Amino acid sequence: MEADFIIVGAGSAGCVLANRLSASGQYRVLLLEAGPRDRNPWIHIPVGYGKLFKDASVNWLYQTAPEPELGGRRIGQPRGKVLGGSSSINGLIYIRGQAEDYDHWRQLGNAGWSYDDVLPLFRRAEDQERGADDWHGTGGPLAVSDARDKNPLVDAFIESCATEGLAPNPDFNGARQEGAGYFQTTSRRGVRVSAAKAYLKPARRRANLQIETGAQAARILFDGQRATGIAYRQNGTDREATARVEVILCGGAINSPQLLELSGIGDGERLRGLGIAPRVHAPRVGENLQDHFQSRLVMRARRPVTLNDAYHNPLRRIGMGVDFLMRGRGYLTVSAGIAAAFFRTREELATPDIQVHFVPFSTDSMGDVLHPYSGFTASVCQLRPESRGHVHALSPDPFTAPEIRANYLSAEEDRRTVVAGLHQLRRYLAADPLRAMWDTETIPGPEVASDEDLLDYARSFGTTIYHPTCTCAMGPRDDDVVTSQLKVRGVEGLRVIDGSIMPTLVSGNTNGPVIMIGEKGADMILADAR
Repeated sequence: MEADFIIVGAGSAGCVLANRLSASGQYRVLLLEAGPRDRNPWIHIPVGYGKLFKDASVNWLYQTAPEPELGGRRIGQPRGKVLGGSSSINGLIYIRGQAEDYDHWRQLGNAGWSYDDVLPLFRRAEDQERGADDWHGTGGPLAVSDARDKNPLVDAFIESCATEGLAPNPDFNGARQEGAGYFQTTSRRGVRVSAAKAYLKPARRRANLQIETGAQAARILFDGQRATGIAYRQNGTDREATARVEVILCGGAINSPQLLELSGIGDGERLRGLGIAPRVHAPRVGENLQDHFQSRLVMRARRPVTLNDAYHNPLRRIGMGVDFLMRGRGYLTVSAGIAAAFFRTREELATPDIQVHFVPFSTDSMGDVLHPYSGFTASVCQLRPESRGHVHALSPDPFTAPEIRANYLSAEEDRRTVVAGLHQLRRYLAADPLRAMWDTETIPGPEVASDEDLLDYARSFGTTIYHPTCTCAMGPRDDDVVTSQLKVRGVEGLRVIDGSIMPTLVSGNTNGPVIMIGEKGADMILADAR
């Protein structure tokens, strides 16, 4: 096969690129995806993400290596392996992060990545249910919508935060992030709008776009130092495809650095140890892994107003299905967080350093059966972790999962912030009117009260909130993996365009920012191709 552009990975950024690069009809585009088409019905039902966390048919089901600060526990790293990538299995939450995140990227030397630079791209991508304003756009591919239903626990949580001095915020992607309120989600009329549905579905019938599923990339092909194509395996057969203009990696923070290393771009000594001939000595490939770590509190509600209650009642479960099918409403439209609170653990901070995800259900871990009692969950997530990890190939075999080590809680600031966040979240939950709506804290329980006990709890039960990034970070230095134009240093005709290029993790959920990165990357490619 031959194309002008080969895109490796049909995740959030890959779907954007497939649409934008093929839109003019001028270029032939080949999109390779290791997973299947997005036909699993649970992909399209928002609460179905809980069913997909452990589904190997659409999920890479990665795990970290034993984490030193978490008692040697391995932490699951679900990543989408399907058209739409992680946007097809994630919790649908639409958060951009703070303006200061992008201004910091610019301050690091990445021209064109300030908030003023990227805001127009966020607006272009968006079809905002509320209409257009200074921060939001309409008419874009990506549907962004309000929660379909209000929930009394959520309403009480927002009021309780206000009682404790955290003001309501109806728009976390507007003038300010700080405050408490309902999330917006990438959905429309109660149905998930993944990147595949938003960007790929409208483009599928274009004659110049070819989509190949079940096609796992093995290595990048080169002529000298120029990337010329991809070797991949599909249906048990080894194949090759040629790119006349560029090869674009969109595999995400785990698969993109692995593919670079399999292709000889990485730390030379490490590659030789795997039997891979180094092409470019790039020691920072796979380094700088950053992820959001969360610790949860679970409360037993006094009224049967949770998803737990509806799920365990056969008649109400039938009603949930009817409500979803007939009206696009009800508990089946629940995302991975109905409400949020963004707050500062120290007054001297300029912006929030904690994000709370509040959901009207509870379980021991994501993907497990819901608790038999009326339960709801609120978790704390440190927005700007200082801990750094890595992703590295363990074998020249592309079907061998790479080593992932996030080093959660390895930085003292991270440990302090998580503990402070749990204390502050408990204050919000214990304020009126929410306090009248729950009996007791079941996880970890009120006896876990001191700083030491809360840190031990976080180490024993905390987990990822599924935002791995930064392993092919952009920057101006010679050892940064990609330039601010997202070109891989040391070779030609090769870019990385996905969440791995972030130099630092954004302060919030990552799907919206990755879609923006896809939009910006497409603009860069088309500008160079003219």
